[in-house]
Amino acid sequence: MAKARVDSWIWAVRITKTRSAATAACKAGHVRVNGERAKPAQPIGPGDEVRVRQNGFDRIVIVTGIILKRTSAPEAAKHFEDKTPPRLSKEEAGFVPMRDRGAGRPSKRERRDLEKLRGY
Repeated sequence: MAKARVDSWIWAVRITKTRSAATAACKAGHVRVNGERAKPAQPIGPGDEVRVRQNGFDRIVIVTGIILKRTSAPEAAKHFEDKTPPRLSKEEAGFVPMRDRGAGRPSKRERRDLEKLRGY
């Protein structure tokens, strides 16, 4: 059964743009294989679930084939099955109140308004 390094594989199937970005994601703990944090050299094989955290969202893929070299996008897509749930639209996600940068600490009135909005 063929195995490949996880950082090399997520670069080859075009989940990350560069191999060094894939290695950095593994070292930062943004890559999980079958629910466990993955080091860059961890071997993966067909049937493994790989989760890559990108832009605050998890991309979930199932390995269906091993690829070591970066190829065209249609060819790379044959080596994984994407199980990522669709992202919520801005209307469905809801409004998240944010304070302006440099506005300082909230006053007592602003803090009470924020707590009322959050439902505390």
